[in-house]
Amino acid sequence: MQFFDDSMLPENQEPLVIQVAPFGPQFLPSDSDDIAVSMDAQIQKAVDCYNAGATVLHVHVREEDGKGSKRLSKFNEMLTRLREAVPNMVLQVGGSISFAPEDEGAAAKWLSDDTRHMLAELSPRPDQVTIAINTNQMNVTELLTHDDCAGTSMAEPAYFQAYKEMWIPSGPTFVEEHLKRLQASGIQPHFMLADVGQLETVERLIRRGHYTGPVVLNWVAIGGGADGPNPRNMMEFINRCPQGAVLTIESLMRHVLPLNTMAIAMGLHVRVGIEDNLWGKKGERMTSVQQVEQMVRIARELHRDVASGTDARRIYKIGEHYNGIDETLAAVGYEPNRKPGQRGFQLAA
Repeated sequence: MQFFDDSMLPENQEPLVIQVAPFGPQFLPSDSDDIAVSMDAQIQKAVDCYNAGATVLHVHVREEDGKGSKRLSKFNEMLTRLREAVPNMVLQVGGSISFAPEDEGAAAKWLSDDTRHMLAELSPRPDQVTIAINTNQMNVTELLTHDDCAGTSMAEPAYFQAYKEMWIPSGPTFVEEHLKRLQASGIQPHFMLADVGQLETVERLIRRGHYTGPVVLNWVAIGGGADGPNPRNMMEFINRCPQGAVLTIESLMRHVLPLNTMAIAMGLHVRVGIEDNLWGKKGERMTSVQQVEQMVRIARELHRDVASGTDARRIYKIGEHYNGIDETLAAVGYEPNRKPGQRGFQLAA
Protein backbone atom coordinates (compact mmCIF):
# COMPACT_ATOMS: atom_id res chain seq x y z
CA MET A 1 0.00 0.00 0.00
CA GLN A 2 1.26 3.45 -0.89
CA PHE A 3 0.79 6.40 1.47
CA PHE A 4 0.79 9.94 0.12
CA ASP A 5 1.61 13.09 2.06
CA ASP A 6 -2.08 13.58 2.82
CA SER A 7 -3.05 9.93 3.45
CA MET A 8 -3.18 10.42 7.23
CA LEU A 9 -5.72 13.21 6.98
CA PRO A 10 -9.17 11.84 7.88
CA GLU A 11 -10.99 13.65 5.06
CA ASN A 12 -8.96 11.55 2.62
CA GLN A 13 -9.66 8.23 4.35
CA GLU A 14 -12.54 5.86 3.85
CA PRO A 15 -14.97 5.66 6.78
CA LEU A 16 -13.86 3.18 9.42
CA VAL A 17 -15.40 -0.28 9.05
CA ILE A 18 -15.68 -1.97 12.44
CA GLN A 19 -15.76 -5.75 12.23
CA VAL A 20 -17.04 -7.42 15.38
CA ALA A 21 -16.64 -11.02 16.55
CA PRO A 22 -18.96 -11.21 19.57
CA PHE A 23 -19.69 -14.94 19.78
CA GLY A 24 -16.32 -16.37 20.91
CA PRO A 25 -16.78 -20.09 20.14
CA GLN A 26 -13.59 -21.05 21.97
CA PHE A 27 -14.94 -19.79 25.29
CA LEU A 28 -17.49 -21.50 27.53
CA PRO A 29 -20.58 -19.61 28.74
CA SER A 30 -19.12 -19.59 32.25
CA ASP A 31 -16.06 -17.70 30.97
CA SER A 32 -17.83 -14.38 30.48
CA ASP A 33 -21.12 -12.66 31.23
CA ASP A 34 -20.96 -11.37 27.65
CA ILE A 35 -21.44 -14.77 25.97
CA ALA A 36 -24.86 -15.14 24.37
CA VAL A 37 -26.20 -18.71 24.39
CA SER A 38 -29.83 -18.77 23.25
CA MET A 39 -30.62 -17.90 19.66
CA ASP A 40 -32.59 -14.87 20.83
CA ALA A 41 -29.61 -13.66 22.87
CA GLN A 42 -27.20 -14.16 19.98
CA ILE A 43 -29.42 -12.13 17.66
CA GLN A 44 -29.75 -9.39 20.27
CA LYS A 45 -25.97 -9.32 20.64
CA ALA A 46 -25.69 -8.63 16.90
CA VAL A 47 -28.27 -5.85 17.15
CA ASP A 48 -26.45 -4.26 20.09
CA CYS A 49 -23.11 -4.36 18.25
CA TYR A 50 -24.69 -2.79 15.16
CA ASN A 51 -26.30 -0.04 17.22
CA ALA A 52 -22.90 0.66 18.79
CA GLY A 53 -21.27 1.16 15.39
CA ALA A 54 -20.17 -2.22 14.01
CA THR A 55 -21.16 -2.95 10.41
CA VAL A 56 -19.47 -6.33 9.76
CA LEU A 57 -20.54 -9.30 11.90
CA HIS A 58 -18.26 -12.33 12.23
CA VAL A 59 -20.73 -15.17 12.67
CA HIS A 60 -20.42 -18.30 14.77
CA VAL A 61 -23.37 -20.06 16.41
CA ARG A 62 -23.93 -21.73 19.77
CA GLU A 63 -26.16 -24.64 20.61
CA GLU A 64 -28.63 -24.32 23.46
CA ASP A 65 -26.15 -26.11 25.75
CA GLY A 66 -23.64 -23.32 25.09
CA LYS A 67 -21.22 -25.29 22.92
CA GLY A 68 -20.12 -23.94 19.57
CA SER A 69 -22.43 -25.37 16.92
CA LYS A 70 -21.03 -27.47 14.09
CA ARG A 71 -24.47 -27.85 12.43
CA LEU A 72 -24.94 -25.87 9.24
CA SER A 73 -28.71 -25.97 9.77
CA LYS A 74 -28.10 -23.89 12.89
CA PHE A 75 -26.11 -21.39 10.81
CA ASN A 76 -28.98 -21.21 8.32
CA GLU A 77 -31.39 -20.45 11.15
CA MET A 78 -29.14 -17.73 12.51
CA LEU A 79 -28.49 -16.15 9.11
CA THR A 80 -32.24 -16.01 8.45
CA ARG A 81 -32.84 -14.18 11.69
CA LEU A 82 -29.84 -11.90 11.27
CA ARG A 83 -31.06 -10.79 7.83
CA GLU A 84 -34.25 -9.64 9.54
CA ALA A 85 -32.68 -8.15 12.67
CA VAL A 86 -29.61 -6.40 11.18
CA PRO A 87 -30.33 -6.09 7.44
CA ASN A 88 -27.61 -3.49 6.93
CA MET A 89 -24.76 -5.51 8.43
CA VAL A 90 -22.27 -7.42 6.29
CA LEU A 91 -22.62 -11.04 7.46
CA GLN A 92 -19.29 -12.85 7.55
CA VAL A 93 -19.38 -16.53 8.51
CA GLY A 94 -16.30 -17.94 10.25
CA GLY A 95 -14.74 -20.47 7.92
CA SER A 96 -13.69 -22.85 10.71
CA ILE A 97 -17.41 -23.30 11.59
CA SER A 98 -16.28 -24.11 15.14
CA PHE A 99 -12.93 -25.35 16.37
CA ALA A 100 -14.02 -25.71 20.00
CA PRO A 101 -13.25 -29.09 21.64
CA GLU A 102 -16.24 -31.40 21.95
CA ASP A 103 -15.39 -32.35 25.53
CA GLU A 104 -12.69 -31.78 28.13
CA GLY A 105 -9.48 -33.34 26.91
CA ALA A 106 -10.61 -33.44 23.28
CA ALA A 107 -8.62 -31.69 20.58
CA ALA A 108 -9.38 -28.18 19.37
CA LYS A 109 -9.56 -28.65 15.62
CA TRP A 110 -11.06 -27.32 12.44
CA LEU A 111 -13.70 -29.40 10.68
CA SER A 112 -13.07 -31.50 7.59
CA ASP A 113 -12.58 -30.07 4.10
CA ASP A 114 -15.88 -31.50 2.90
CA THR A 115 -17.79 -29.98 5.81
CA ARG A 116 -16.23 -26.56 5.32
CA HIS A 117 -16.99 -26.68 1.59
CA MET A 118 -20.67 -26.85 2.56
CA LEU A 119 -20.45 -23.23 3.75
CA ALA A 120 -20.90 -22.34 0.08
CA GLU A 121 -24.39 -23.85 0.33
CA LEU A 122 -25.64 -21.83 3.30
CA SER A 123 -29.15 -20.40 2.88
CA PRO A 124 -29.70 -17.53 3.14
CA ARG A 125 -26.34 -16.79 1.61
CA PRO A 126 -23.89 -14.82 3.79
CA ASP A 127 -21.99 -11.92 2.28
CA GLN A 128 -18.64 -13.46 3.16
CA VAL A 129 -17.01 -16.64 4.41
CA THR A 130 -13.55 -16.34 5.92
CA ILE A 131 -10.76 -18.46 4.47
CA ALA A 132 -7.32 -19.21 5.85
CA ILE A 133 -4.48 -19.73 3.39
CA ASN A 134 -1.85 -22.47 3.77
CA THR A 135 -1.83 -25.16 6.43
CA ASN A 136 -0.34 -23.59 9.53
CA GLN A 137 -0.02 -23.80 13.29
CA MET A 138 -2.69 -21.85 15.18
CA ASN A 139 -1.40 -21.94 18.73
CA VAL A 140 -3.58 -19.21 20.21
CA THR A 141 -2.05 -19.79 23.65
CA GLU A 142 1.43 -18.55 22.76
CA LEU A 143 0.68 -14.89 23.50
CA LEU A 144 -1.66 -15.53 26.43
CA THR A 145 -0.56 -14.47 29.89
CA HIS A 146 -1.81 -15.78 33.22
CA ASP A 147 -3.89 -12.61 33.51
CA ASP A 148 -5.47 -13.20 30.07
CA CYS A 149 -6.64 -16.66 31.11
CA ALA A 150 -7.79 -15.76 34.62
CA GLY A 151 -11.36 -16.80 35.33
CA THR A 152 -11.79 -18.63 32.00
CA SER A 153 -11.60 -22.22 30.78
CA MET A 154 -8.24 -21.32 29.23
CA ALA A 155 -6.83 -21.50 32.78
CA GLU A 156 -7.63 -25.24 32.85
CA PRO A 157 -4.57 -27.27 31.75
CA ALA A 158 -6.46 -29.68 29.47
CA TYR A 159 -8.30 -26.91 27.66
CA PHE A 160 -5.16 -24.80 27.35
CA GLN A 161 -3.26 -27.76 25.91
CA ALA A 162 -6.01 -28.41 23.35
CA TYR A 163 -5.64 -24.92 21.92
CA LYS A 164 -1.84 -25.00 22.19
CA GLU A 165 -1.76 -27.84 19.64
CA MET A 166 -4.39 -26.48 17.24
CA TRP A 167 -3.52 -26.09 13.56
CA ILE A 168 -5.30 -24.88 10.42
CA PRO A 169 -5.79 -27.43 7.63
CA SER A 170 -5.82 -25.25 4.52
CA GLY A 171 -3.70 -26.81 1.80
CA PRO A 172 -3.70 -25.92 -1.91
CA THR A 173 -6.34 -28.45 -3.01
CA PHE A 174 -8.79 -27.28 -0.35
CA VAL A 175 -8.16 -23.59 -1.00
CA GLU A 176 -8.59 -23.81 -4.77
CA GLU A 177 -11.79 -25.83 -4.50
CA HIS A 178 -13.19 -23.65 -1.70
CA LEU A 179 -12.57 -20.46 -3.68
CA LYS A 180 -14.25 -22.05 -6.69
CA ARG A 181 -17.36 -22.98 -4.69
CA LEU A 182 -17.66 -19.69 -2.83
CA GLN A 183 -17.35 -17.67 -6.04
CA ALA A 184 -19.90 -19.87 -7.81
CA SER A 185 -22.32 -19.20 -4.96
CA GLY A 186 -21.77 -15.44 -5.03
CA ILE A 187 -20.09 -15.41 -1.61
CA GLN A 188 -17.04 -13.22 -1.15
CA PRO A 189 -14.01 -14.95 0.42
CA HIS A 190 -12.57 -12.89 3.25
CA PHE A 191 -8.89 -13.78 3.55
CA MET A 192 -7.51 -14.30 7.07
CA LEU A 193 -3.76 -13.99 6.64
CA ALA A 194 -1.12 -14.56 9.28
CA ASP A 195 1.94 -13.28 7.45
CA VAL A 196 3.35 -12.01 4.16
CA GLY A 197 3.96 -15.52 2.88
CA GLN A 198 0.21 -16.18 2.93
CA LEU A 199 -0.41 -12.88 1.15
CA GLU A 200 2.01 -14.01 -1.56
CA THR A 201 -0.02 -17.21 -1.98
CA VAL A 202 -3.17 -15.13 -2.52
CA GLU A 203 -1.36 -13.18 -5.22
CA ARG A 204 -0.35 -16.43 -6.95
CA LEU A 205 -3.94 -17.69 -6.76
CA ILE A 206 -5.03 -14.53 -8.58
CA ARG A 207 -2.24 -14.71 -11.16
CA ARG A 208 -3.21 -18.31 -11.97
CA GLY A 209 -6.90 -17.57 -12.26
CA HIS A 210 -8.17 -19.35 -9.14
CA TYR A 211 -9.63 -16.14 -7.71
CA THR A 212 -11.16 -13.22 -9.58
CA GLY A 213 -12.56 -10.92 -6.93
CA PRO A 214 -11.59 -8.16 -4.48
CA VAL A 215 -8.83 -8.76 -1.93
CA VAL A 216 -10.59 -8.11 1.37
CA LEU A 217 -8.50 -9.40 4.23
CA ASN A 218 -7.48 -9.39 7.87
CA TRP A 219 -3.89 -9.35 9.08
CA VAL A 220 -4.22 -11.85 11.95
CA ALA A 221 -1.49 -11.00 14.47
CA ILE A 222 -2.04 -13.70 17.08
CA GLY A 223 1.39 -15.38 17.20
CA GLY A 224 1.77 -19.14 17.54
CA GLY A 225 2.35 -19.70 13.82
CA ALA A 226 1.13 -16.27 12.79
CA ASP A 227 2.84 -12.90 13.00
CA GLY A 228 3.04 -11.52 16.50
CA PRO A 229 1.63 -8.06 17.36
CA ASN A 230 4.84 -6.24 16.53
CA PRO A 231 4.43 -2.90 14.72
CA ARG A 232 7.30 -3.85 12.41
CA ASN A 233 5.35 -6.95 11.32
CA MET A 234 2.27 -4.82 10.80
CA MET A 235 4.07 -2.25 8.67
CA GLU A 236 5.72 -4.92 6.53
CA PHE A 237 2.34 -6.52 5.88
CA ILE A 238 0.83 -3.13 5.00
CA ASN A 239 3.76 -2.40 2.69
CA ARG A 240 3.20 -5.65 0.84
CA CYS A 241 -0.57 -5.28 0.42
CA PRO A 242 -1.70 -4.17 -3.06
CA GLN A 243 -3.19 -0.71 -3.36
CA GLY A 244 -6.70 -2.01 -3.96
CA ALA A 245 -6.81 -4.31 -0.92
CA VAL A 246 -9.21 -3.66 1.97
CA LEU A 247 -7.20 -4.36 5.11
CA THR A 248 -8.48 -4.97 8.65
CA ILE A 249 -6.17 -5.38 11.64
CA GLU A 250 -6.85 -8.26 14.05
CA SER A 251 -4.95 -9.36 17.14
CA LEU A 252 -5.37 -11.04 20.51
CA MET A 253 -6.34 -9.88 23.99
CA ARG A 254 -4.87 -6.53 25.10
CA HIS A 255 -2.79 -6.25 21.94
CA VAL A 256 -6.03 -5.43 20.09
CA LEU A 257 -6.41 -1.83 21.28
CA PRO A 258 -2.94 -0.42 20.45
CA LEU A 259 -2.84 -2.04 17.01
CA ASN A 260 -6.39 -0.92 16.22
CA THR A 261 -5.56 2.63 17.29
CA MET A 262 -2.70 2.62 14.79
CA ALA A 263 -5.03 1.17 12.14
CA ILE A 264 -7.63 3.90 12.64
CA ALA A 265 -5.01 6.63 12.33
CA MET A 266 -3.63 5.06 9.14
CA GLY A 267 -6.96 4.72 7.35
CA LEU A 268 -7.23 0.95 7.79
CA HIS A 269 -10.08 -0.98 9.40
CA VAL A 270 -10.45 -2.83 12.72
CA ARG A 271 -11.80 -5.98 14.34
CA VAL A 272 -12.94 -6.27 17.96
CA GLY A 273 -15.07 -8.60 20.08
CA ILE A 274 -14.74 -11.26 22.75
CA GLU A 275 -13.62 -13.90 20.27
CA ASP A 276 -10.32 -11.99 20.28
CA ASN A 277 -10.24 -10.08 23.54
CA LEU A 278 -11.98 -10.10 26.92
CA TRP A 279 -10.12 -7.18 28.47
CA GLY A 280 -10.01 -3.41 28.67
CA LYS A 281 -7.51 -2.22 31.25
CA LYS A 282 -5.47 -4.98 32.84
CA GLY A 283 -7.78 -7.06 35.02
CA GLU A 284 -10.98 -5.35 33.83
CA ARG A 285 -13.39 -7.15 31.52
CA MET A 286 -14.77 -5.43 28.43
CA THR A 287 -17.80 -6.54 26.41
CA SER A 288 -17.99 -6.71 22.63
CA VAL A 289 -20.32 -3.70 22.58
CA GLN A 290 -17.93 -1.70 24.77
CA GLN A 291 -15.08 -2.56 22.43
CA VAL A 292 -17.09 -1.30 19.44
CA GLU A 293 -17.94 1.89 21.31
CA GLN A 294 -14.25 2.39 22.11
CA MET A 295 -13.35 2.19 18.40
CA VAL A 296 -16.04 4.76 17.60
CA ARG A 297 -14.66 7.12 20.26
CA ILE A 298 -11.11 6.83 18.96
CA ALA A 299 -12.25 7.42 15.38
CA ARG A 300 -14.13 10.52 16.47
CA GLU A 301 -11.09 11.83 18.33
CA LEU A 302 -9.17 11.48 15.07
CA HIS A 303 -12.06 13.07 13.12
CA ARG A 304 -12.49 9.95 11.02
CA ASP A 305 -15.98 8.96 9.92
CA VAL A 306 -17.42 5.61 11.01
CA ALA A 307 -18.92 3.51 8.22
CA SER A 308 -22.63 2.93 7.88
CA GLY A 309 -23.89 -0.40 6.61
CA THR A 310 -24.09 1.06 3.11
CA ASP A 311 -20.52 2.36 3.41
CA ALA A 312 -19.27 -1.03 4.61
CA ARG A 313 -20.78 -2.86 1.62
CA ARG A 314 -19.19 -0.38 -0.78
CA ILE A 315 -15.79 -0.42 0.95
CA TYR A 316 -15.77 -4.23 1.18
CA LYS A 317 -16.84 -4.40 -2.50
CA ILE A 318 -19.60 -6.88 -1.72
CA GLY A 319 -20.94 -8.38 -4.94
CA GLU A 320 -17.97 -7.36 -7.11
CA HIS A 321 -16.44 -9.94 -9.43
CA TYR A 322 -13.97 -9.46 -12.26
CA ASN A 323 -13.68 -10.90 -15.75
CA GLY A 324 -10.48 -12.88 -15.79
CA ILE A 325 -6.94 -12.58 -14.51
CA ASP A 326 -5.95 -9.27 -16.12
CA GLU A 327 -9.01 -7.40 -14.87
CA THR A 328 -8.56 -8.82 -11.36
CA LEU A 329 -4.90 -7.83 -11.19
CA ALA A 330 -5.73 -4.31 -12.33
CA ALA A 331 -8.63 -3.92 -9.90
CA VAL A 332 -6.63 -5.22 -6.95
CA GLY A 333 -3.56 -3.14 -7.77
CA TYR A 334 -1.08 -5.81 -8.77
CA GLU A 335 1.18 -5.49 -11.80
CA PRO A 336 0.06 -7.50 -14.85
CA ASN A 337 1.46 -10.96 -15.51
CA ARG A 338 4.61 -11.09 -17.57
CA LYS A 339 4.00 -11.70 -21.27
CA PRO A 340 6.13 -14.25 -23.15
CA GLY A 341 9.53 -12.77 -23.94
CA GLN A 342 8.92 -9.65 -21.85
CA ARG A 343 11.85 -8.49 -19.73
CA GLY A 344 12.31 -6.01 -16.90
CA PHE A 345 9.98 -4.86 -14.15
CA GLN A 346 6.27 -4.67 -14.78
CA LEU A 347 4.18 -1.52 -14.29
CA ALA A 348 0.65 -1.59 -12.88
CA ALA A 349 -2.01 -1.14 -15.57
